Amino acid sequence: MPTVPDDSLLDDPARLAEADSAGLLRAAAMAGAQVRATAEAAAELELSDRLDVGRPRSLVLLDRPGVSRTLTRLVAALLTPSCPVPVVVAEVVPSWIGALDVVFAHTDDAGDRELAASLERAARFGATVVLSAPAEGPVAAAVAGKGVLLAPRIPVPPEMAFPRGLAAALVTANALGLLVADLEQLADHLDAEAEKDYLARDSFANPAKAMALRVADRQPLLWGLDPVAVAVGEHAAHAFAAHAALVCDVEDYRQALARPALRRAALSGGVERDIFADPEEGVGLTPRVLLLSVRTGPATEAARYEAQDLLPGADVIAPAEEIETDEIVRAAVLALRFELAAVYLGLAVGSIGGAGRYTPATA
Repeated sequence: MPTVPDDSLLDDPARLAEADSAGLLRAAAMAGAQVRATAEAAAELELSDRLDVGRPRSLVLLDRPGVSRTLTRLVAALLTPSCPVPVVVAEVVPSWIGALDVVFAHTDDAGDRELAASLERAARFGATVVLSAPAEGPVAAAVAGKGVLLAPRIPVPPEMAFPRGLAAALVTANALGLLVADLEQLADHLDAEAEKDYLARDSFANPAKAMALRVADRQPLLWGLDPVAVAVGEHAAHAFAAHAALVCDVEDYRQALARPALRRAALSGGVERDIFADPEEGVGLTPRVLLLSVRTGPATEAARYEAQDLLPGADVIAPAEEIETDEIVRAAVLALRFELAAVYLGLAVGSIGGAGRYTPATA
């Protein structure tokens, strides 16, 4: 696999389309469609009526491998400030689960037997279960007749199912009265982001391509200025690892700065690289700090000023500067931008096609 990205590939739509033989760019661009399809499925299953159980004792978000891990943490971050009930993120159903609790899980692994056993136990003890998963297999069978199953309607590879899982979690929280999420608006903004990031748009006008170039040959330090931004950073790190074999550091910026060696490296990484340096020497070792900001308000602004003062070479990525909408939409749009950036970078370095060795992604 080449270590130096083929930058020219990103501005050649024909070569990009040829390299992306697995259709990952198209799958990512269907984020808005995934949200709409999930909302429609929830409406057809009368999810709101079936979850009309009053205020639950707790909402348990099951954290499984894949995008489930990042979406549950994002939903928990979105809920935490004002949620009237405890939000618990766990790999399996807690031992105290009961009839007053609601359990949500997302997976694309229909054969996850540990999850199946966990959901079966939750249903046996009377908990309300909402599952986003394929319609066949042990996981779906575990809640048959005992829970609500939101099966996928838009076929995408598992690593591209984040919008579907997020939408399923949001409609669940909506139905329980724990937050207010406008899924139609969310889908519209995701469509708009996908249009901005279309493969035919040049890098200077394509936010996802620009982001891919920004982290190419660098060690990305994705440091969040608020809890929601940290959660989005975790999804970005998952996407970069999944598509571009790129490892990122993700942390709250205050915690990040408490690590002296990495802080010094981050400060030195803000210096522009020598254009005459050997591109094969030290590739991936020069850090680039991306300060992520999703929330707005005095606390976030204070964190931003402090972080920029301490890290003068850092780039700030704040969707609120581009779109006027709520933090749920801002978080989802930023997650999609990172996902598309990861695919573009993967194509450019050859980890999923492009100039180098091609390994097809499997659905």
